[in-house]
Amino acid sequence: MKRKLRVGILFGGRSGEHEVSLLSAASILQSIDRTRFDVVPIGITKQGRWLAAADAHSLLKGAHDAEGRHLRAGDPEVTPGARLLHEGMPTLLAPSPDPQKPGGKALDVVFPVLHGTFGEDGTIQGLFELAGIAYVGSGVLGSAAGMDKDAMKRLFAQAHLPIVKHVTLLRSDWEASPRKAVARIEAALKYPLFVKPANLGSSVGISKAHDRKGLGPALELAAKYDRKLVVEESVGGKRSRARELEVAVLGNDRPEASVVGEIIPGREFYDYEAKYLAEGSVPVIPAKLSRAESKQIRAMAVAAFQACDLSGLARVDFLMEPEGKRRIYLNEVNTLPGFTQISMYPKLWGGSGISYKDLITRLIELALDRKAEKDRTVYTRAE
Repeated sequence: MKRKLRVGILFGGRSGEHEVSLLSAASILQSIDRTRFDVVPIGITKQGRWLAAADAHSLLKGAHDAEGRHLRAGDPEVTPGARLLHEGMPTLLAPSPDPQKPGGKALDVVFPVLHGTFGEDGTIQGLFELAGIAYVGSGVLGSAAGMDKDAMKRLFAQAHLPIVKHVTLLRSDWEASPRKAVARIEAALKYPLFVKPANLGSSVGISKAHDRKGLGPALELAAKYDRKLVVEESVGGKRSRARELEVAVLGNDRPEASVVGEIIPGREFYDYEAKYLAEGSVPVIPAKLSRAESKQIRAMAVAAFQACDLSGLARVDFLMEPEGKRRIYLNEVNTLPGFTQISMYPKLWGGSGISYKDLITRLIELALDRKAEKDRTVYTRAE
């Protein structure tokens, strides 16, 4: 009988997307194929403590309701005798752990469901590389590039992919001279503007400034979350709102794109509230596009995936002019997108013929394929 693969599901974390991670992990733990995989839950609290077994499950209590939307989770009390893992290199990730110590057998692969800072930015991926363990998703470079909206846009531009006009400035420059920063932005861009922290996901810290009065507070908000701020010109201008289109990409060296989906936000734009808390946002899969437009967007999604050297999975987001020339702009890639059954990434693949359960299996297989490919590399000079 073939041995089951031991898969660690890693969730929680110190980022502002901690609660979103809990929702994704709860959904994966419920749906993963347990005839093929032995599953090990590994939780990270908001304070950075690593938990295993029942203590990891305690992170998930109250994380979601029947609709998968209600966010109530917080750090659990660490019970006496809890399987608290080492805060640096957890024993579960060690390449050859002592079976007598907490952690038991080694993991075959880790499925990180850590959205945002410390989970999606290359940080945890570096830990996996040092441990020599297979893991789902992009490597250190791709994860870091996919998290930093400034670096990401530079790679898109290098690959000749269309992006919106934008300005990047440092938090220290904004704080040192707000007037100069505003003048620089207004000289390059037209209102309305979207202001974002360069390194964050799930639309946390993003706001829309319709004029100079709204720009200052928007910059202040974004500056709470990162040292780099990205200010983008709105597609559609003052009169209309851009169409928000999304494509799921799956694969390693030869990635494939899903059908194109569209989000019709219930709010002014698809912010954190619209994604996870508020009612009214409507996903349309497939999006109502011409065959040529759909083909163009799917090709751009694969090109964006490759430009950032991604692997495993990514959701690629686009903005489209609602009228006139209907020009399409690449917005961003998300290397560890939301992964509940109602999240857009799984729904897009569902609309392309891959079930949620099979998608989880495919991602684990891709992680093992990538590890096998990486193991072919020689790191010392041949004698």
